[in-house]
Amino acid sequence: MPSPADDLLDRHDALGLARLVRDKAVSPGELLDQAIARAEAGDARFNFMAQKLYDFGRKAIADGLPDGPFRGVPLLLKDLHTNIAGERTGQGSRFYADYRPDFTSELVRRHQAAGFVIFGKTTTPEFGLTATTESLACGQTRNPWNPARIAGGSSGGSAAAVAAGVVPIAHASDGGGSIRIPASCCGLFGLKPSRGRVPMGPARTEGWGGLSTQHAISRSVRDSAAMLDATHGIEVGSRYGAPTPEGSFLSQVGRDPGKLRVALMLQTPAGTPVDPECVAAARAAAKLLESLGHHIEEAAPKVDVAALGTANFAAISTALAVDVEDRAKLTGIAPSPDVLEKVTLTFLEYSKQFRGIDVARANNVFQETAIAIARFMVDFDIILSPTVAAPPIELGRLGLMPDDFATWGRDIAAFTPWTGLSNATGQPSMSLPLAMSKDGLPIGVMMTGRYGDEATLLRLAGQVERAAPWFDRRPA
Repeated sequence: MPSPADDLLDRHDALGLARLVRDKAVSPGELLDQAIARAEAGDARFNFMAQKLYDFGRKAIADGLPDGPFRGVPLLLKDLHTNIAGERTGQGSRFYADYRPDFTSELVRRHQAAGFVIFGKTTTPEFGLTATTESLACGQTRNPWNPARIAGGSSGGSAAAVAAGVVPIAHASDGGGSIRIPASCCGLFGLKPSRGRVPMGPARTEGWGGLSTQHAISRSVRDSAAMLDATHGIEVGSRYGAPTPEGSFLSQVGRDPGKLRVALMLQTPAGTPVDPECVAAARAAAKLLESLGHHIEEAAPKVDVAALGTANFAAISTALAVDVEDRAKLTGIAPSPDVLEKVTLTFLEYSKQFRGIDVARANNVFQETAIAIARFMVDFDIILSPTVAAPPIELGRLGLMPDDFATWGRDIAAFTPWTGLSNATGQPSMSLPLAMSKDGLPIGVMMTGRYGDEATLLRLAGQVERAAPWFDRRPA
């Protein structure tokens, strides 16, 4: 017999479920049981569960949940640099097969304080290094819209779980598009916050030298906004923090954004090809925004693509090398093909070529890019583009075991030509599920705002969600 929570998980977002818990229409235990049942069924088909923490969730309920805005709502965490003391953090890698940290991440503490019931961790590629969620440690995560296609990466496990109806919102992180890419692939809303908005500690307060940030993938805009309210803010030791808007992030969702100036960016920074369906999706979104009173103009900032690519490579490979070297010293296990994938090992080899001056130069390139785009956005409130350059592609094309590293790098850059810009600059950026391909696959449209201005993005997202709702568009 179905749980009383079964139909509720389909009909309500996370805030809606929390209200039902407050009204005693459903219990946290009933929601958790149904989420676990759905996780078991969905994982067998789509492979999105990296760690099953069912007893951990049950214990949290038995111990008494905080009276937060999401009290009683089940939550899945991405299994990458997101720690629960004593529980395994796998990082998508065989190299971390037995890693059990002795501390809990500050973000996880804030999730718990908001009343979420954490009951598992989702799959990610090794160290989040690619735009698909495929790894030797966990296997291939499949897209609920078409199991032969990618769910995106590196937060593909979270996106697949939400698309499969296990939870209405899941934790995710983004170092080069890893929230927005899977949101696009799985037909969901994904917001990458501004640099410094959401805590990354306590071990350190930056990821990949400031490229990475954390937040969520969700079915509704308001869930994303309310989670940001529950989790944002400077943590102990932060070097910086993003400016806080007047009022809550949730309050922005229902506000009129006013008439915004929107730059429609259809060409990729490197001039690489874009699938016509993705171009059409962005043009259709522009027409929708125009009908809502916004001003649209085709324009794009000028970016030194080669310099930015080198800077990303230097920052990511050297940050990765530090993590791997520290892990090797701790465990005595040497980095090798027995525990690491091809792309990871290639990154490690390249990291040896970068000097301190190269890492400093990479930081300068990020700053120069941020300044160039900020100057461009003096005349625009929003940059509108496709999220990725094609509908979800076939599994096996972007994994971390390619025959040729250079070809893999070109393929990744061609599929995700826009998302990494806002990681370099620290700007907030979001993918909205506004289109479907002729083959029935989701196509996301990306909107990027000024640094620190999630408020404008959330106002616009709320307006678009009301004008072109997507909540009931689900995989068969």
